[in-house]
Amino acid sequence: MAGTAPHRSDALKNREAILQVAHDALAEAPDASLNSIAKRAGVGAGTLYRHFPTREALILEVYRNDIGHLVASVADHLAAHPPLDALRHWFTDLTGYVRIKHDLGEALHSAAAQEVISESWPPVTAAVQQLLDACEEAGEIRPGIDPVDVIMLLSCLWRTPATPAGATQAQRLLDLAIQGFRP
Repeated sequence: MAGTAPHRSDALKNREAILQVAHDALAEAPDASLNSIAKRAGVGAGTLYRHFPTREALILEVYRNDIGHLVASVADHLAAHPPLDALRHWFTDLTGYVRIKHDLGEALHSAAAQEVISESWPPVTAAVQQLLDACEEAGEIRPGIDPVDVIMLLSCLWRTPATPAGATQAQRLLDLAIQGFRP
């Protein structure tokens, strides 16, 4: 049995490397090939296909992985910033991520993709609730704001162009929304 642990450890390292490289590669070019991703990750195509037998499987796992990191980042944002700033930073991160997801187009429109996206809704909603609770506790927003309403309202952020002017517009929109959250 001692011989299996390194293989599992190596497999886990390979899987994590593939996911990180795939995230970056798909952000740069939504049509990045699986072979180019394998090469950048320093693994063979066979290793990539063992972990992710199809392009859709890889994209969906990148999505799951990214959502997990995004949700987990709430605590870091709250530790590094006052609550309202943490909310701003977190939604800026979310905006960048959703833009990448939208660029993947058809890859996220299958039934399997919709299932994975639906699975992500509760943790994202809980993350927004955690941020809202911290803001409310600090007296920075009025009580009782619904996290689903906030997500729907701020979905306009990822519809702004991925340009410097779009980033400026997204910040203006975020500022307008936050003004409506104030006590």
